[in-house]
Amino acid sequence: MNTNFEKESSQKKDQNKNIIIIVLVLLVIISGIKLYTDYVDRTKKTEEILLLSTENNELNKRLDSVTYQLDLRIQEIEKLGGDIQALEAVRDQLIAERNSSKQRSSSEIAALNSKITNLNGLIAQKDQEILELRAANQQLFAENEDLKTTKAQIEEEVAQLNIQKQDLQAKVDVASMLKAENITITAVNSRGKERVETTKDFRNKQMERLKVSFNLADNKVAQKGPRNVYVQVLGPNSQPIFDVAKGSGTFMINGAEQFYTVKQDIIFDNTEQDLVFYYEKGSDYASGTHQIKVFVDNYQVGSKTFTVK
Repeated sequence: MNTNFEKESSQKKDQNKNIIIIVLVLLVIISGIKLYTDYVDRTKKTEEILLLSTENNELNKRLDSVTYQLDLRIQEIEKLGGDIQALEAVRDQLIAERNSSKQRSSSEIAALNSKITNLNGLIAQKDQEILELRAANQQLFAENEDLKTTKAQIEEEVAQLNIQKQDLQAKVDVASMLKAENITITAVNSRGKERVETTKDFRNKQMERLKVSFNLADNKVAQKGPRNVYVQVLGPNSQPIFDVAKGSGTFMINGAEQFYTVKQDIIFDNTEQDLVFYYEKGSDYASGTHQIKVFVDNYQVGSKTFTVK
């Protein structure tokens, strides 16, 4: 009886082993099938990725090409004075699409290829527009050349008239300049006694004040009205003698600022009016030749020298 039990037990163990082996074999087969299908899927996906990458590269080349062509048309149309706003917008969209870092799907690639094909039609249309603009510009150029010739003739005539006008104005300006006549230099001492400039030299003890007198010559061309009259006393060193506290100041001559010694504001009435200027220096004059210059407004109208011993 024990023998039979042991025999049955041994047979049951063998059966269990066989089941385990079969299960293991099935698991191995299933695992192999799974590995194979995964491999096939990966291979297929890899091929799809490679294909998309190739298509993307080809699309980028087409984008570069059509963008370049659009740029050429934009430059030409702009040079001819045409409207380039719409073309610039299309070009900018293409540049943005070209610079995009995302991976395009096959449908997106197809859509962009279709758009590029349509753009080729737009480029052909713009080529026709360029031809029309060139023809219009050539006509305008011819018309402008005629206008330039006429304009040049008119400008030449105007220039000649301006030259004549300027020459006339220059003559009038010269003729209208006032002139100081009969300039007299007088030394006035402390007692009020005057010594008129002669061939003899002045002495400092005689020169409490310096008196400069003259009259404005008749000038029927000069415009009547207010004028600024300046007297400038120059020392032997050719530098102006001035004292701001005693009425001296500055004025402009030939674009440069200079000091004047004394000044009067007058109303010119062409009556050969006499003018007298006094200046009290308050110190001795340097020995040597001094010069008196008279100015009206911004031009010199007379001069004279005197000597101090």
